[in-house]
Amino acid sequence: MIKGLYETHIQVSSLENAVIFYTEILGLKLAHQDENRRIAFLWVGKEKEFMLGLWEQKENLQTRHFAFTADKDDILNKSVTFLKSKNLNPYNFLKNGNEKPMVFAWMPALAIYFNDPDGNQLELISILEGDARPELGILSYEEWLEKTS
Repeated sequence: MIKGLYETHIQVSSLENAVIFYTEILGLKLAHQDENRRIAFLWVGKEKEFMLGLWEQKENLQTRHFAFTADKDDILNKSVTFLKSKNLNPYNFLKNGNEKPMVFAWMPALAIYFNDPDGNQLELISILEGDARPELGILSYEEWLEKTS
């Protein structure tokens, strides 16, 4: 019966700033904004395929994590440059100072992280072909290729 995830919602400290960040910086499309309720809905990818809700919360802001689907080649070859060009700091899951995407071998998937202005942890992720290898843990894409080829 369940076929996927349609929408997720996060809290933001300024609805106006968040709408600018998600539309002008990340390229999402504004679907609807309700000034009375201080929320906005954005299309992620194609219209009506996936939605992100932004809820203004002035006190006790609770940050969240979610991931955007991206192409493997874009994550490997463009993501870090793109994020830095938008004054965003890319980091890997280990937060060890390395800006290179990493592989979660248990899925397997390639991912890179960054934060929105409110500290919500965002991720670009691409599921990789091949079998899961959970025993390999979290490793660089180059190590993944060496160990699985």
